[in-house]
Amino acid sequence: MEEPDPDVFEDLTLPVQTGRNRWLLNPVSTQNTNVLMKSIQKSKEAGSGGKICIWEQAGVMSQPECQEEFQCGRCEIDREMSKIAKRNSQLRSEGKKITGKNKDVVFWKDKLRELPLAKRPCQHYLKRQIPYRNCTNDYHCRNCAFDQYFSDQYAVYAVIKPIDELDIEGIKIPQGYYYHRGHTWVKLEENSEVRIGIDDFAYSLLGPPDRIEVPLIGKTVDQNRPEILLIRGENQVQLQSPVSGIVTAINSHLRENAADAYEHPYTDGWLMRVHVPGLRENLKQLMLGSEIKDSVKKQIDLLFEIIERDVQPLAADGGHLKRDIYGALPQLGWEQLTRTFLS
Repeated sequence: MEEPDPDVFEDLTLPVQTGRNRWLLNPVSTQNTNVLMKSIQKSKEAGSGGKICIWEQAGVMSQPECQEEFQCGRCEIDREMSKIAKRNSQLRSEGKKITGKNKDVVFWKDKLRELPLAKRPCQHYLKRQIPYRNCTNDYHCRNCAFDQYFSDQYAVYAVIKPIDELDIEGIKIPQGYYYHRGHTWVKLEENSEVRIGIDDFAYSLLGPPDRIEVPLIGKTVDQNRPEILLIRGENQVQLQSPVSGIVTAINSHLRENAADAYEHPYTDGWLMRVHVPGLRENLKQLMLGSEIKDSVKKQIDLLFEIIERDVQPLAADGGHLKRDIYGALPQLGWEQLTRTFLS
């Protein structure tokens, strides 16, 4: 474990708790965010320690390199290790003997608690999100002011990395995302949080928006209800929320640059983050993998039929769909396109 750097975060003033679930940043909150994000960037550029699994960093046992960008809630290995650690803990509390190759497995936080206080690293350091910082709260992260402040800032400002995409006749589909049949998408994040956006088919159909409106932070959204408003010129359409939950962040960049969502629908074009208490049940109503491909292919075929019926195949190019169908063929009608594909 690396020695702590006393200079790290010396200029970072933490938020002050003013009441239950209420936090007040001091007058230099903008400076706080800048210091934090610079520290995150330096840590990423340094790449210290690679992507070593937290369980291995803690010294519990050797594990493969992390493949989930330290989003442990998505990791099968983390789930299995947690089950083993929980079982061992229960057996110890009952005074029973533990045998087998996993007899020494404990929770990674419990393993780190064996270290002297001055050498206990913050979990965000272990995830290579910040330079070295000591844990000062005995790994009770839910009660940690820094953890809440960091998580809020990092989750909103972290850039979604480019993902592998499938190309279905000109329509991009990201692998690993969940899809709603109303052409919104869901990307899983930590702690029952998801990031939401509009898919490439909808943007290819309607073209670049002038404005996109979403509920304010703290508002509730309901799955299958029209919660997102896309506006182009004098036309508008409401798109359904893919999940039910509470809005925790919105992409403020899109307020002045809504067309960026058209160019980067699955990365910089995200619309909002939502905390979803019933995430498992919500995901059962969404599409994933081959189901998405089949659905998009059917909708593309239907769109070509409408074009050939009402106009002519001007939007086709070598079997691929051109973007901004409405802009190229306004005679198809905004109402017909939105009623057929987005309702």
